Amino acid sequence: MTVSRDVAAARPPEDDAGGLARQYGRFIAVRVALLIGLAVALGLSFLADVATGTSNLAAADILRGLVDGSTLTRSQAVILWEVRLPYAVMAVLVGAALGLAGAEMQTVLNNALASPFTLGVSAAAMLGAAVVIVFNVLPAWFDQNYGIALGAFVFALGSTMLIQALSRLYGATVDTVVLFGIAMVFVLNALTALIQFVADTDALQQVVFWNMGSLTRATWDKIVIVAAVLALCLPLSMTQVWAMTALRGGEDHARSFGIPVERLRLLVMLRVSLLAAVAVCFVGTIGFIGLVGPHIARLALGEDHRFYLPGAALAGALVLSLASIASKLIVPGIILPVGIVTSLVGIPLFMGLILSQRRRA
Repeated sequence: MTVSRDVAAARPPEDDAGGLARQYGRFIAVRVALLIGLAVALGLSFLADVATGTSNLAAADILRGLVDGSTLTRSQAVILWEVRLPYAVMAVLVGAALGLAGAEMQTVLNNALASPFTLGVSAAAMLGAAVVIVFNVLPAWFDQNYGIALGAFVFALGSTMLIQALSRLYGATVDTVVLFGIAMVFVLNALTALIQFVADTDALQQVVFWNMGSLTRATWDKIVIVAAVLALCLPLSMTQVWAMTALRGGEDHARSFGIPVERLRLLVMLRVSLLAAVAVCFVGTIGFIGLVGPHIARLALGEDHRFYLPGAALAGALVLSLASIASKLIVPGIILPVGIVTSLVGIPLFMGLILSQRRRA
């Protein structure tokens, strides 16, 4: 069994086992090399994302401007620092947040098809954005862009807190959490449809566009918030890598090591909710990143969460960065909503991952 092999390989070898020590060293070296490879690929994708766009600005000028800003004209500097760089950086951060959230969720729910949206985080964020857009519930002096993000975040986090409360009340088992999440998705989608039904034409157009997912809302202020949440959650995730690696061997296996499985699941789900809520509240609904990123990391790195979790974050960031590039190139002169691109690209990519996994099995 793959999980058992990865868990066994992740254990430090005995001092007198020279052969095992060499095998363990190779195990570590290969995975570190793969992580470095993902990071390099992400760096190249990031540069390509910054260098592409709808304006007639040469890629060489953009790359020179990153090194020496004095080489750019005023208009070129605005394009680089206020448009392209925020888009590219937000793609990396949101992709990393969703990839990490998806990896942790798949582990604690023991479900390879789980993603941050299994709990209805996306549906709740959509409802929160729709409420702000249609009913204009915030004061007039409050910036609408941040108001929509605030509404999306509050509803997304609130829905997860409700699921956590219900799960704790009725027992935080895998089936309980998933079933509550599925129920929440249907309820929240119905409420959003009801709001869209009563909305006027302008508000309805805004709701639909927000639901498509777009990086065009990215600003440096929003980037700082997403980066801060990711910088908080990733180290917390890494402190529990041994427990989550053991959990992949089964709940009874984890309990035999003294791991409080229910408490671990609740803590991870709260962290997942925060990551997903912050990600979607600024860019809208972006699907498949939290599903495909962890699968790429699992195929490349295995189940040892010391490498799997950062690998999932890098893979999620890479996939969304590539999707950002594609959104600018598919229709010349037009930037498509990146949520459309991730869905179109994510479905065949995910099917390919499933088929490759079956062939290996």
